[in-house]
Amino acid sequence: MRLHVVNPNASAAMTEGIASAARDATPAGASVTVTGAAGGPLSIEGPVDGAMAVPWMLQRIEEAERAGTDGHVIACFDDTGLDAARCLARAPVVGIGEAAYHCASLLADRFAVVTSVPEALPVLRGNLIRYGLAARCAGLRAAGVPVLEIDAGTPEALAAIRREVHAGLEQDGADAIVLGCAGMAALAADLSEDFDCPVIEGIAAGLALAAALAGAGLRTSKRGGYAAPRQKAPR
Repeated sequence: MRLHVVNPNASAAMTEGIASAARDATPAGASVTVTGAAGGPLSIEGPVDGAMAVPWMLQRIEEAERAGTDGHVIACFDDTGLDAARCLARAPVVGIGEAAYHCASLLADRFAVVTSVPEALPVLRGNLIRYGLAARCAGLRAAGVPVLEIDAGTPEALAAIRREVHAGLEQDGADAIVLGCAGMAALAADLSEDFDCPVIEGIAAGLALAAALAGAGLRTSKRGGYAAPRQKAPR
């Protein structure tokens, strides 16, 4: 089974961090290829960055489709370009945000999300409503740390994330934590041990779901909302 993980931003350092997390979470019997966008924003922190990243990310989806991948994972917690990618792909396409929310809902009654910057919160809130999981989310919290600082693992970034994890559990009443940024993936195991609760990061969740769908022989529907785009001739 061949799985493809795409980083929608243009940060080579983040792509390498995502590749490291993907190697640790590769399902048995699968191989994983990680690609990064060739252009666009260096990080995705809100709707403008997301919109600018989509065309570059879709190029990687199309390339992986032509190479015969069995499943795609979009490694941005905003699920950037997810619907468009599903329209282009026959293989299953999983966003790490949607994957993490669903996994959390199977492990805990209520979960809190800890993400990077406040600008990301409206996008995540809208996604939770769309996925039908808003009622299961006890709180959405931003650590107030830019994505690239999180990826760099600065002590200040780690301290801010830990504060929001603690607040999500103690103030919001969550039973599990969802890490709302691909750059937080390496923190999940330590946070889970330190706070004695499930801490879900989306890269592992996304790979697990993509592998399950591909392993079951399931493909993206080409009817209705995920139909392939029509060819259009100039007039």
